[in-house]
Amino acid sequence: MDGAPGTRTTVSGGVTELVVLWGGFPLLGAGAGALLGASAEWVADLPWAPVQGLFEALSRLPQPELTIGAAALGVLAGGLLASAGTAERLVVRVDRERVGLRRDGRQRDVPRRDVRVVHVDGRDLVLLDEDGGELVRERSDLSPDRLRAAFGNHGWPWADEDPHRAAYRLWVPGLPGLPVGADALLRARQDALTHNRRDDARELRRELGRMGVVVRDEERRQYWRLTARAVLPDADHPTPAAPSDAFLGKRDDAEA
Repeated sequence: MDGAPGTRTTVSGGVTELVVLWGGFPLLGAGAGALLGASAEWVADLPWAPVQGLFEALSRLPQPELTIGAAALGVLAGGLLASAGTAERLVVRVDRERVGLRRDGRQRDVPRRDVRVVHVDGRDLVLLDEDGGELVRERSDLSPDRLRAAFGNHGWPWADEDPHRAAYRLWVPGLPGLPVGADALLRARQDALTHNRRDDARELRRELGRMGVVVRDEERRQYWRLTARAVLPDADHPTPAAPSDAFLGKRDDAEA
């Protein structure tokens, strides 16, 4: 049954995730710091120990002040990690008219009318438009079952797998069939993936999307497909057909 008008479903990691972040990381940090402080003198006597000069300096400090101070610093480091993890959490709020996605203090709303289908690709929540382009690709640890229920209860079209998955091709430098300039962007993006520059890779994905090229990653290898709005230099390469409504299980407009 569709969600009632005006109601909204929220999908997030919930209280459990916050407890793990704010309880686990500071606790682990305290334990690691205390162990470091307590074992400084012992490690300083090991000739093969790394950064031995640091441990020798620490071993000259009085106990138990060293252990207590190191534990406190561990708690602080754990708190910083917990804060970063909290900011990186994806929160999804769905109703019949739109979906809101919040991460790192930034909010993005996508109207229902712009979305053809919703699916999960590995750990990524993906929203596709009528041309097969990606409106949203957000990585998270949210439960696919909870996402499916949230979108389905409000009448959004859900697919259990990527309806375009068979259209992807492994990117090889210089491979024909891409819009002009796309190969250069894919080269730059491959370099960003190799060197773990996630922000650059994300921005290059958006640039490729504007050209009608959708990219998905598998073990730092890029796979690509074209959308219906891609413009190719050679008319002999037709654009792919949209997936059928039967496959998508698309609902009647009145339901949406």
